[in-house]
Amino acid sequence: MHRHHRETYYVVDEGRILEFEKGTATARVPTAAEQQLAFRFSRFGKEKGVQLDEALRVKLAEAMTTVGGSGADPDSGQPGPGGTAGTPVPAGFTYLGQFVDHDLTLDRTQVGLGEPVPIEELLQGRSPTLDLDSLYGLGPHHASSARFYEPDGHLAMGTTLGVPFPPEFPPANTDQKGFDLPRAGETAGGTRADKRAALIPDARNDENLVVGQLHLAFIRFHNRVMDRLAERGVPEPLLFHAARDAVVKHYQWMLRTDFLPRIVDPEIVERVFTRGRRHFEVPGRTRPGDLPTMPIEFSVAAYRLGHSMVRGAYQWNSVFRAGGPGGIATLGALFRFSGTAGNLTPGPDDLSDLDDPNAGENLRLPSNWIADWRRLFDFGEAGREDLVVPEAESNVAKRIDTLLVDPLAALPAGTFDGRGRPVPTPVQRNLAFRNLTRAGMVELATGQQLAAQMCIEPLTEDQILRGDGGAVLDGLTPAEREQVVAHTPLWFYVLREAEVNERHPGSLTGVGGTLVAEVFHRAMEGSRISIVKHPGWRPSLPSRRPRQFTMTDLLLFAFEEDADLLNPLGQG
Repeated sequence: MHRHHRETYYVVDEGRILEFEKGTATARVPTAAEQQLAFRFSRFGKEKGVQLDEALRVKLAEAMTTVGGSGADPDSGQPGPGGTAGTPVPAGFTYLGQFVDHDLTLDRTQVGLGEPVPIEELLQGRSPTLDLDSLYGLGPHHASSARFYEPDGHLAMGTTLGVPFPPEFPPANTDQKGFDLPRAGETAGGTRADKRAALIPDARNDENLVVGQLHLAFIRFHNRVMDRLAERGVPEPLLFHAARDAVVKHYQWMLRTDFLPRIVDPEIVERVFTRGRRHFEVPGRTRPGDLPTMPIEFSVAAYRLGHSMVRGAYQWNSVFRAGGPGGIATLGALFRFSGTAGNLTPGPDDLSDLDDPNAGENLRLPSNWIADWRRLFDFGEAGREDLVVPEAESNVAKRIDTLLVDPLAALPAGTFDGRGRPVPTPVQRNLAFRNLTRAGMVELATGQQLAAQMCIEPLTEDQILRGDGGAVLDGLTPAEREQVVAHTPLWFYVLREAEVNERHPGSLTGVGGTLVAEVFHRAMEGSRISIVKHPGWRPSLPSRRPRQFTMTDLLLFAFEEDADLLNPLGQG
C-alpha cells in the first residue's frame, strides 16, 4: 500500500536512504538488498540549500493559498491567464500531469514488492521512466499484477452504480459497465475501504475522480489497441507486448508534442528533444544502459507545478455543472468520489467524514459522476466541432503561478494516506506547506543555487517578492522577505519563473522549464520502450493530422470516436 505520510528516498549520489514521516526526517545507510531494490533518486543540485524555518514556511504557504487564485473566480471553472503564449490550457491537462507523475515516481512498494521476482524485472517495473508501469504493473502473467487484467490480456474495467439522482434519468439511475475503475468488491471481504479499493497498480490514481477517470481512459486505450492488433493478425502470444509497445510510444509522443509544450516554453522543449540534454545525466557522463534516476529537485519541487493549475470547481457533466440539477462540481467532491481519498458516497461539504476510511456506503462510483470528456479537453483541436461544448460549459486550467486555490489549504487526509490516524494540525493539511516542508526535509537546493549551476539568469529581487499577479508577500516582515530573496524555495521559484514569463505567460521557463524538459527526455530515453531511442518512429494510430497524435486523438481512439462513450450522461 502506498503511504503518502511516510516517504523513502534512496539518493544514489550520497549512498543513503532518507525517510521522512510527519515532519521529521532520518537518514541511514541502506543494506545491499535495499540498494538493489530502492527507487533510484538522485540529487541534481551540487549544493544543499539553506531552508526556511517553519514559521516562515507557514506564512509563505498561507500567502500561496489565498482565497480566489489567479484570474477569474476559481469556482467558476473559467479561464485565468495562462498556457502557451497566454492560451488557456484545457483543464484535463492538469490531471494528465498528475497521471504522468505517478508513472514517473511509482513507489517501489505498490505491486507486490515483497513477492519474489527477478531483480532486473523489478527494476524495470520501478525505474523512473515513462513506460506506464502505473497502468501495467508487471504485466498480466506476473502473480502480483494478474488481478489488473482479464484472462486475454485486456485490462479490467469496472461498473458504476446506478443512483436515484436525478430522478427519471436512466444514464444516472442504471449501472454503467466500463465507466469505473475495477474494484475489489463484496467478494474481497474486509472493510468497506478494502472492498472499494481500485484494482490498479498505483492507488494514487484513485486519489481524485479526474485522475481516476483518466486512468480508466488509458485502460480503454490499451484495450482498443489490443483489439486493433488482433484484427490485423498479430499472434496471440505476441499481442500484449505489441499492444504495450504501441501504447507507450503513442503516449510518449503525446507527452513530447502535446503536453509538454503546454506547460513548458516550447522553445525549451524543442531544444532538449532535438539537441539533447545539457544539465541532467548528460550523455557521456552516464554509462550506456544506465537506468535513469529521479532528481529530487524534480519530484519534490519543479514537477509540482500542477498544484497551481488546479481549479476550485469544475463543470463536470450534465448533472454536476452550474445550472445543473447537482450544481457545479467542487474540488472537494472530486476528492470524495474516489476510493483512495474519498468514499464514493455523498456527504458533508467540509469532507470531515473522509478521515474515516470506512465511512460511506457506496463501493463503486455512482453513475451520475461519470466524466464528460468534452468539458475537460478541446476536441475542436482534433477537428471534432460536434464534441465542443459552449465556453461556459468547458474547463480550463488555472495559470501556472505562485497561487493555489483555497481548497488545497485543507486537503482530505487520504491524499497523504492519513486516514484512520490522528487528524493532522490544520497547517499539515495545507498542500503548499507540505511541499515547502518536504523540500526542507531533503535539504533541497534553492532556486538561486540551481540558476547559478545551470548558468541561467536568476530572478530579480522584485520578481521574487512581487511577481505578476501571484502570491502577495506583503505579510512577511522585512527580515522574512530578505530570507525568501536569499534562499527562495525551489518550488516557489519555478512557479514565480512561470508567473513572470513574458514570452509565454504561465509556462515554465528558466530553471523549472529546463529541468522538467530534460527529466522527461531522460525518462523516455531510459525506457525499454522509447521514442528517443528510436527517433524515426512516428504515430500510426488514427489522428486528425497524419503522423501526429494528441491527447484528444488518444481519447477519440480509446472511446471509439463515440460521443455517447465520451459523454454517457448526455446533454442534460
